[in-house]
Amino acid sequence: MTVVDGTATIAAVDLGASSGRVMLGRVAPDRLDLVEVNRFPNVPVRVAGTLHWDVLALYRGVLEGLRAAGRDAGRITSIGIDSWAVDYGLLDAGGSLLGNPVHYRDGRTDGAMDKVLAAVPAEEIYRITGLQFLPFNTLYQLAACAESPQLAAARNLLLVPDLLSYWLTGIAGTEVTNASTTQLLDVRTRTWSDRLLAAAGVSAGLFPPLRQPGDGAGELLPDVLDETGLTGPVPVIAVGSHDTASAVVGVPAAGEQFAYVSCGTWSLVGVELDTPVLTEDSRRANFSNEGGVDGTTRYLRNVMGLWLLQESIRTWNAAGLPADLASLLHDAARVPAFSAVVDADDPAFLPPGDMPARIAAACRRTGQTPPQSQAETVRCILDSLALAYRTAVHDAVRLSGRDVDAVHIVGGGARNGLLCQLTADACRRPVVAGPVEAAALGNLLVQARAAGVVHGDLRALRQLLRSTQQLTVYEPQGNDEPWRAAAARIGR
Repeated sequence: MTVVDGTATIAAVDLGASSGRVMLGRVAPDRLDLVEVNRFPNVPVRVAGTLHWDVLALYRGVLEGLRAAGRDAGRITSIGIDSWAVDYGLLDAGGSLLGNPVHYRDGRTDGAMDKVLAAVPAEEIYRITGLQFLPFNTLYQLAACAESPQLAAARNLLLVPDLLSYWLTGIAGTEVTNASTTQLLDVRTRTWSDRLLAAAGVSAGLFPPLRQPGDGAGELLPDVLDETGLTGPVPVIAVGSHDTASAVVGVPAAGEQFAYVSCGTWSLVGVELDTPVLTEDSRRANFSNEGGVDGTTRYLRNVMGLWLLQESIRTWNAAGLPADLASLLHDAARVPAFSAVVDADDPAFLPPGDMPARIAAACRRTGQTPPQSQAETVRCILDSLALAYRTAVHDAVRLSGRDVDAVHIVGGGARNGLLCQLTADACRRPVVAGPVEAAALGNLLVQARAAGVVHGDLRALRQLLRSTQQLTVYEPQGNDEPWRAAAARIGR
């Protein structure tokens, strides 16, 4: 790897559910700089009734970003890729993609979980995988298309970041933190479960070899070097390729007693543990034991996240209504707290659509007056998210036995001061907000350690974050009683 004067110049590809970006970082023992060199939309496409990711457009955005990184930096030390979880592309025997990956919000998995649970009891699945039961997990996606000609023709299944890595290098592999989200991996051995592969109708041979964060994943192909203008060799490094795995590396915690909210389209709320929690209480609470960097366990619950706000703004824009986020948040701060709250994890909120109407309907179902304005809808969303974070943090502490002194909010939600303050109030603990680009920073740090410019365990990597990144602390205000009353209103 190319390291100049003890500094690695690293490209981090970070793909989210609404946009992708290529970030350029410069990392040294006392330096961690990050700039965005290319951002591109991630817009799904519905074809013949099926919702797909436009993965070729994403790949083009990655290539354009790498070209921009090369113009800015010259030589690149390495490249790493992280993205959302569970979705995949299928390759035929010649390595060609058999259609664009299907979006996890597509309805093809309706009923698939029931089909699998009829064959393998939920208790057994949880003992094997320790994973939260979500209808779009890869297990159920595969079960939903078990008889399809496309799956019959497939010879390799690559999760989204591994698919892009394959196109860059020509070498196929499966990074383990993302594999752990499929509900096909044994959480204790970190190997594929034959029992669950059979339930999904596939064999282990469909998956390329597992990789650990920090492993080499190949070097850029000659045609990719030509396309990007980069000077080879440029290695691709496996990082925590599930974006939350990278984001948790990017949590600037000083010790072990912390909770995190990785807040974007989804919010992942939990604690970092050394071993999984596979109790029946944990299963009933719908907590996940996902693989983390350095063999850690990300013990967390998925919460619907800023999707509720994003879809509301999209709905208002489509109707020609003003929907400037800063103005909406300013007005929402003036709305009385708990005018209305909803269960943020209500399955009705999962598909795309008219979110304000769904929120109003949920309020009516619980005997509440629905929001009467855009500001009231936004306040309802933020109060409801903070309430969901409170429940998840309290459950994580209770189920794991790991107490927490602070809650770290990383990702896009760290910019939302109102949400951060509400979370501090709800959780009765200080909230440390930032960094916003935690996933990209965690991606960079794993690559930098592989290049030998930083050393040590996760504590050492996080110390570099604390000394270089801007953080904001929100202290809890008020008392707990209004939050308990709001939780009771929606049966939490």
